[in-house]
Amino acid sequence: MTIISLLLLASLLPHLTFTAHVNVGIVNGKEAKPHSRPYMVSIQEKNKHICGGFIISDRFVMTAAHCRNKVLTVVLGAHNLQNKKENPVRIKVESYYSHPQYTSEFFHNDILLLRLEKNAQLNNKIKLISIPAKEGDIEADSVCSIAGWGLLETNGSQSNHLMETNVKVMNNKECERKWGEEEFSASLMMCVYGEGGSCDGDSGGPLVCGNTAVGVTSFGDPEICNSPDLPEVYTKISAYLPWIKSITGNGSSAIADEMKFF
Repeated sequence: MTIISLLLLASLLPHLTFTAHVNVGIVNGKEAKPHSRPYMVSIQEKNKHICGGFIISDRFVMTAAHCRNKVLTVVLGAHNLQNKKENPVRIKVESYYSHPQYTSEFFHNDILLLRLEKNAQLNNKIKLISIPAKEGDIEADSVCSIAGWGLLETNGSQSNHLMETNVKVMNNKECERKWGEEEFSASLMMCVYGEGGSCDGDSGGPLVCGNTAVGVTSFGDPEICNSPDLPEVYTKISAYLPWIKSITGNGSSAIADEMKFF
């Protein structure tokens, strides 16, 4: 869920006192080519989409910690969530691994690993995405992309089709100036900006630079999706590599052999 309405937050997630808006949909984006992002996952509660996620191994999905609920399932290989003829794969979550220092007050360490009940069978519609092999920052103004099934505009309707848009990485100092030191941590987070952005329902989806997932959609402006004043914030995956490997083992085959950082 990238930027969720407060009402939706109250109904889907534990009560959050932080002023930031957690995310759920793509604003000013376009429909993705069907199955062009085969790593994308719809995280659902009672067969309803609540968050995005992405496959980092045949047994683990990565998403945002604020997406955690008692009973979740993941849907793999989907494009149109209402089209049963696509034959998407639904797998129950066996175990939940929130980062031990996750705090819902400021969304620090907003990262969650879902261990699936069984291995995902990889094919043309279900594939892994690489995560960084080492810690580092992506160069400011790098063009990356986001995708999700969230709201198409603030308080608008949710998209059944996977939507996508390009964004640019923001300078950490600029993001810190906009959000403040208490809410934004340059060592753990990164910001993006652009004509398009996330909205309610996109939380947990990946920020993709090149062919690598470098961030997890976390939070944004509490009042408006794709705010011109408060950039969207992503959990920086490279800051959590030791923890990720401690959960997944030597890692997923999706961990990139080499990723250029600046």
